[in-house]
Amino acid sequence: MIWGTLISAAADLAGGYISSKKEKAVAKQKLEVAKIEAQTTKALQDGEWEHEAIKATDGSWKDEFALCVLLAPAIAVYWVPEKVQAGFNVLASLPEWYTYLLFIAISSSFGIKGVGQAAKMLRKK
Repeated sequence: MIWGTLISAAADLAGGYISSKKEKAVAKQKLEVAKIEAQTTKALQDGEWEHEAIKATDGSWKDEFALCVLLAPAIAVYWVPEKVQAGFNVLASLPEWYTYLLFIAISSSFGIKGVGQAAKMLRKK
């Protein structure tokens, strides 16, 4: 009789342990699935945002203008290198915050997410 009680108690204890392990494994699996679903949702949202941003710039001339402004010094350096260098010296003297704003504005114009890169550049200083 005492052996039966001990065996029953041991079986209950082992069953509880196995049940607890199973619950932990299921919870861990649910957490991994939730993480994957969150990453998928974020990727879809980012893709939708980029798609909407591209649609919003259809027919816009600002991208072409920004590209011309960026290319102008590269072309002008062949004819007036001193003036181009002087212009870059003036740009180098601008406040850092303004330089980062230019970087972000032009990056976004071309559909590049530049805020993260600008933040990294700020942290390095």
